[in-house]
Amino acid sequence: MGRKLFCELSPAAYRISAWKCRWVRRIQNLANRNLAKRKSKENLPVVIYRHSSLIQRRLGDVDPILQQNKAVNLALAAPKVDGILIYPGETFSFWSLVGSCTKRKGYRDGLVIRRGKPDVGMGGGICQFTNLIHFMVLHSPLTITEHHHHDNVDLFPDYGRKVPFGTGTSVLYNYLDYRFYNGTDNLYQLRVFVDGEYLKGELRAKEPLPIKYHIRVENEHFSEEDGVIYRNNEIYRTGIDKRTGTVILNECIKKNHARVMYALPREKLS
Repeated sequence: MGRKLFCELSPAAYRISAWKCRWVRRIQNLANRNLAKRKSKENLPVVIYRHSSLIQRRLGDVDPILQQNKAVNLALAAPKVDGILIYPGETFSFWSLVGSCTKRKGYRDGLVIRRGKPDVGMGGGICQFTNLIHFMVLHSPLTITEHHHHDNVDLFPDYGRKVPFGTGTSVLYNYLDYRFYNGTDNLYQLRVFVDGEYLKGELRAKEPLPIKYHIRVENEHFSEEDGVIYRNNEIYRTGIDKRTGTVILNECIKKNHARVMYALPREKLS
């Protein structure tokens, strides 16, 4: 067994490490003059992609109160991002816009994933917000520059899944961020809001794109290895020239091999 990291020595050591990481990121942000900050209440004319995500989902035996609290947390965070403009040369930073999720601001305890296991934490459920943004960004030429993922685990059975498994995100204020860079000549905008049971979003642009992007999953199956069940798949992104219909991009953006943490019916095993 390897030597423990300082943050693993004790809860106090973890808090010290987190404090250090937050201050390092704050200093870096102060030096970065290209983080997107400008907003507009007026929609840019072109819708690149729309997506909606059910807020209160059935997640195993998770306390439904945590799901209700997540709805509150998302409703507080969404206006911080809604309307943000990402100009050419700018970087979108989720935490730079949303800020810390504290009780004083109205945030509540929600579901978080800590060291590959479900837990409870202030502002829990916010990763559903970055999941939504990430999936929309995948349908554009924007460049993802910071993306963290949950620790190769499949924690809950599918319930109303609309996107491929493994396209999620993991964020932790403020040093595990979700960021993307606009390296194009186009202007982009995010519109996000909570509407009843759903978190909804639109990625908009000033000019239409010449390429239509599609996300697909291949080789999805469950496997058993030394008595452990894993979920496997490959996520591909395809780009099609709108004028000619020619496929000009076909890339594997992620391969998943995630340990299943719930009881899986034997008939689902490959």
